[in-house]
Amino acid sequence: MQSELDAYLEHLRSERQLSAHSLAGYRRDLDKLLALLHEAGLQRWAQLDGRQLRRLLASLHRQGLAPSSLARFLSAVRGLYRYLIREGHCQHDPSAGLRPPKGEQRLPKLLDTDRAQQLLEGATTGDFLACRDQAMLELFYSSGLRLSELTGLDLPQLDLAAGLVRVLGKGSKVRELPVGRKARAALQAWLVLRQGVAVDQALFIGQRGQRLSPRAIQLRVRQAGVRELGQHLHPHMLRHSFASHLLESSQDLRAVQELLGHADIGTTQIYTHLDFQHLAKVYDQAHPRAHRRPAAAPAANAADDDPTVE
Repeated sequence: MQSELDAYLEHLRSERQLSAHSLAGYRRDLDKLLALLHEAGLQRWAQLDGRQLRRLLASLHRQGLAPSSLARFLSAVRGLYRYLIREGHCQHDPSAGLRPPKGEQRLPKLLDTDRAQQLLEGATTGDFLACRDQAMLELFYSSGLRLSELTGLDLPQLDLAAGLVRVLGKGSKVRELPVGRKARAALQAWLVLRQGVAVDQALFIGQRGQRLSPRAIQLRVRQAGVRELGQHLHPHMLRHSFASHLLESSQDLRAVQELLGHADIGTTQIYTHLDFQHLAKVYDQAHPRAHRRPAAAPAANAADDDPTVE
């Protein structure tokens, strides 16, 4: 069982080209499954059936595993059994027909347009760190990049003349994204300072000239949020803000899907809920029947109380 699991994980790494982060998540979930099967006395993957897997899921749920974690666990099991069936190690998928418990759908946190403007206009340029951080913030919001995409950017991937940046997204998929006017100006200023320090091709570097780590970028974004907005800020919040503001203005869900690099439009549809929340807020504030208290009922007319009046 262990050797077949190792072969599947190697398949995910070499053929599916999953990121190290995603691969580690699959490994944790499937190692947990393997341990549970050993505890149950099972010696082959084919011995697990749907009823046993349902009991395992119920047990994990009782232990406090969140619905989102159960969904990820079940997804990992499905992927493993698809592989095992294709390789001839198993003839059935015990996860068929099983669904994890539904959890509360949390909408992503984002900045409204005014707060986004406050963040970007309040940041100062001039010295090395401030100029670099301004360029990072502008690019995050301008093009909706993931943290991993911005971290991995090399200089040749940026074409300021054309206003484009080429990023390597999930599943090693490459996509070209527009870079807005403000972001281009910030990047141009940054490239001047970067030139005298860089020791490799990384677009965003530290003072020693080496590529910034994801953790370092997260820290700088958080500091900008505290300094300019007085709140916690992380890179994905800028990506969410980019998507929501674009959808709010364009109403083009497919275009937003392409820009974000979502394989499934269902992932992008969460931003339609955010857009509806904005519209509902506008309605509540503006519509005369939505926020005014009803006028006091008029005093009853004496004739209304007189049964003899017709």
